[in-house]
Amino acid sequence: MINMKDIFFILLLLFTTELSYAEVYKWVDEKGGVHFTDDFLQIPEKYRPVIEKIGLPREEVGKKTEGDILPKKKEDNYRDQLGRGEEYWKGRVEEWRKKLRTLQERNESLRIKYNELTEKYNDSKSSVERAILRNERDQIKNEMEQTRLQVGEAEKMLDKKIPEEADLYKAKQEWIRQ
Repeated sequence: MINMKDIFFILLLLFTTELSYAEVYKWVDEKGGVHFTDDFLQIPEKYRPVIEKIGLPREEVGKKTEGDILPKKKEDNYRDQLGRGEEYWKGRVEEWRKKLRTLQERNESLRIKYNELTEKYNDSKSSVERAILRNERDQIKNEMEQTRLQVGEAEKMLDKKIPEEADLYKAKQEWIRQ
């Protein structure tokens, strides 16, 4: 037979067990300060949409309101399959855009230099000077060809390789749009 003392002990045990599973909430204020509480009502209203429940499975992290608690939008924290977010992909695209601009500027300055050497070559009467100018012009032409190849590589990265890689790793395409 179970007596009243045993029932009281069982209820006490259940009550204390229930308390040990209390939820802890975390939020970050506009100054970057991290706050924790186990009382939802202690969370300032403006931070309730972005709170994080501590110690719960990943799907339940990021609850919204006290009455109607919904999971946080997955889009806000979306990452590709390797855990890289929008910042990574936009940074990667911007890096290649900078390379492309630099190469295009270099190619333009080489073209101008090539044209100047051509003018000097055409104006020159000395065969020695013409030979020197021809060699310089040929060097510039080779550099221009190398730069054009690098421009092509950068364009291919931006137009084809990065989008293919983003698709492969399930990154959002808007992260890499130009």
